[in-house]
Amino acid sequence: MGTASWTDRTLLASGWYPSTANTAEKRLAYYARHFPLVEVDATYYAPPSEDTARLWAQRTPADFTFNIKAFSLLTGHPTKVSALPKDLRPETDKRNIYPQALSAQAYEDLWSRFLSALDPLVEAGKLGLILFQFPPWFTIRYANKQYILEVAARCRPLPIAVELRHESWFAGDNQRETLDFLRQHHLPYVCVDMPQGHKSSVPPVVAATSDLAVVRFHGHSDKWTSKDIHEKFGYLYSEQELAQWAPRLRALADQTEQTHVLMNNCYSDYAQRNAEQLIELLDND
Repeated sequence: MGTASWTDRTLLASGWYPSTANTAEKRLAYYARHFPLVEVDATYYAPPSEDTARLWAQRTPADFTFNIKAFSLLTGHPTKVSALPKDLRPETDKRNIYPQALSAQAYEDLWSRFLSALDPLVEAGKLGLILFQFPPWFTIRYANKQYILEVAARCRPLPIAVELRHESWFAGDNQRETLDFLRQHHLPYVCVDMPQGHKSSVPPVVAATSDLAVVRFHGHSDKWTSKDIHEKFGYLYSEQELAQWAPRLRALADQTEQTHVLMNNCYSDYAQRNAEQLIELLDND
């Protein structure tokens, strides 16, 4: 159990950290005393550096786990040119680009650097998985399935997890097809709890497709389409809502060797509070 951030500015302002946790090192150490797992979302916005990953490994207990969110360009999201390493930036007037804007060599170099930056976590035994959250226009079709397999092959032997954000993957018989595809290739499916009624909405299907399961809680904000991430994810789960999930998570964990549960309702200390509540509920379940 953990959260999808430990450095969000609204979390720092919430008072969750004591005043003595006044440096990056002390905040991570304090977080690690409360939770054994964290998801690093900053790596979606800019590739990580090996030096930073080494510090993460050094500043956490031996049994701590980091899940790393894949850089946006690697999942087909529009990406700021300024987020790329300077020597890999294409000559363009555009602020945002897609993968096809890079030369073949630059694209390969980006993959190589992204994965090699995680070496300190791998060497320390602290890399849980790499989360590939695909964009809302990534629909169920052959080419997209092949890309998921390509991603898995590029990362191997590092484990990945697949989060889908288009309703087509779960419409009618497609749900069974999607889960069977992931099971066939031993790829962890990311179960999500999120607002419904949007094209990016997927239902809260709880299923294990490998020996590692992942569940991410995005909240139920009525401002899901907002470009302000704090409006989008600013939702505090009630204890009743979490209590309904506890037996489902327990049943999922019984089917797997390891289950990662992440609270991604990252506004103020909502994620930390809800994660602590859910741990208590699971302990008592």
